[in-house]
Amino acid sequence: MRQSPFVVNVAALGLGPGLRRHVNRRGSLDGAAVTASAIPSGAEAEVDLMLEGVPGGVVARGEVMAPWEGDCRRCLAAVSGELHCQVTEVFERSPDPDQTYPLAGDQLDLEPLARDAVLLELPLAPLCGEGCLGLCPTCGADLNEGACGCQAEVSDPRWAALDALRHD
Repeated sequence: MRQSPFVVNVAALGLGPGLRRHVNRRGSLDGAAVTASAIPSGAEAEVDLMLEGVPGGVVARGEVMAPWEGDCRRCLAAVSGELHCQVTEVFERSPDPDQTYPLAGDQLDLEPLARDAVLLELPLAPLCGEGCLGLCPTCGADLNEGACGCQAEVSDPRWAALDALRHD
């Protein structure tokens, strides 16, 4: 069985209380996705951390970087980008599942840290640009490419009283 590229042996680093070591790991975070964006299948995330030994555990400080892709919420065009997530997390032998990560013997697994950081930073509703005009609700034409020529909809008579309050 192949070991995850995110597993770090802190004993091999000579990481005791007060000592620091830099680690850089790359690996896949397949399946990391939120509603409208995801890490592309097979793409590598990079974890660049300074590990510091503390009594009973290890503190990890640094950055998680990963590419992402999704669909614009207004016009459905493909969009992509790069995430840069700052992290400061604690690994300990008796972890609190809601606050710290497990330190199993002399090994810590950075994959859950990387996955959590990326999932929190992935855009829930990505845009191709702030000025995206979206799609025409009548014909579905991409309004970023020009006007579609649809007639303006006749307003709903139920809203007539509110339309009368509009100031031009």
